Amino acid sequence: MQERLVDRHPEVPADQLVAQMVPPPMFDEVSFASYIPDPNEPSQAAAVAKAEAFAGQVAKIHKANSKKGLFGKKKAVSGAGLYLDGGFGVGKTHLLASIFHSSPAPKSFGTFGEVTNLVGALGFNNAVERLAANSVLCIDEFELDDPGDTMLVSRLLTELSARGVSIVATSNTLPGQLGEGRFAASDFLREIKKLGSIFDPVRVDGPDYRHRDLPPAPEPTSNELLVERAANTPGSTLDEFDVLLKHLSTLHPSKFGALIQGVASVYISDVHTVTDQAVALRVVVLADRLYDASIPVTVSGVKLDEIFSQEMLDGGYRKKYLRAISRLLALSRFEAAAA
Repeated sequence: MQERLVDRHPEVPADQLVAQMVPPPMFDEVSFASYIPDPNEPSQAAAVAKAEAFAGQVAKIHKANSKKGLFGKKKAVSGAGLYLDGGFGVGKTHLLASIFHSSPAPKSFGTFGEVTNLVGALGFNNAVERLAANSVLCIDEFELDDPGDTMLVSRLLTELSARGVSIVATSNTLPGQLGEGRFAASDFLREIKKLGSIFDPVRVDGPDYRHRDLPPAPEPTSNELLVERAANTPGSTLDEFDVLLKHLSTLHPSKFGALIQGVASVYISDVHTVTDQAVALRVVVLADRLYDASIPVTVSGVKLDEIFSQEMLDGGYRKKYLRAISRLLALSRFEAAAA
């Protein structure tokens, strides 16, 4: 019988959330040496050098904070901060994971959404205590979706930095521009300024490697062929788009990774353009988790580069949606190549 994602109801205990904060499997073996800078983009080689130097700084700060003074533990040396800014697919996550692998344990790696979900699951004080022993906290795709998240993360990073935790983040927007075009509240802008002061920004330029020398979005598969291919793919799931969207609305985003755990390939029928922002943001989280797990995606309906409406792409979450499209296209091409 064909398995469906909508029949899955994963539970993720809060105490497992910290333990699972590691780079996605595709970044298990990356290193600074395995990052090949584009010779036409000098900022990439400079970013590798900066990231490697930062990892050394993380180790020194952590070692200093691990030593006890004669009368107990001395005041912590504040953590360092690095901010890797650049477009989609230029290798920022590769560098972020390389910093993680080069840093002493304990350490944590997660997307911005995973960090906020962690705080929501554990409570602020408990999350700080769990993360305060870290040498480094690596945050991928740093996004500020609302003023509440901004102030929450600002407070979290400020406290962790003061307790000796170094912080490195990636994003597609420089620290002083986070939230630009979304909110203008004075509290928000004040928090943005505070966050920006934590990081030493480093630019990483270059084209999206996921789109280099690749064809346009593949044509969607027919429903009949989709069902046939899903049936012939062991470990696959087959879901109708609207039913899947409804199911996602019943799950906390922190469970999306568990939802697709062990799935070999995802097939989705009757995909259409999404016009509701809340729904679209859930699609973004699902796309991120599918990409992290390198799970191929095949659909019927509209092309995956049409999954978000133009109004969505023109709005404040444009970069989120473009990232999701880029990742879904990469996963769909993977499936097409494997077929």
